[in-house]
Amino acid sequence: MTDFKDRERGEEAKYAFDEETSFKIAARRNRLLGHWAAEKMGLTSEETEAYAKAVVQADFEEAGDEDVIRKLLGDLTSSGVDIDEAGVRTALEEKSVEARRQLMGEV
Repeated sequence: MTDFKDRERGEEAKYAFDEETSFKIAARRNRLLGHWAAEKMGLTSEETEAYAKAVVQADFEEAGDEDVIRKLLGDLTSSGVDIDEAGVRTALEEKSVEARRQLMGEV
């Protein structure tokens, strides 16, 4: 019986670790996306930091990435940047890979 309980606790710990890691990767990805978009929009360094935080916050509006994509696409197009949804999604994927590499490099 203790073997089953130990195994169950181990699975719960692994699930919690995986969820925390996913959250950290998404938050870092969103910050990187904010910096990427800010550069495209020509923001100052102070504006860039504030914008990166706003992108991270935008991810809490709804589940999934659509809220972040909507924010980035709206902000970029309203700033006169020539980009479409596919371009934003490509950047999102690239920044996901970069965020994962950065986070795993810290461990």
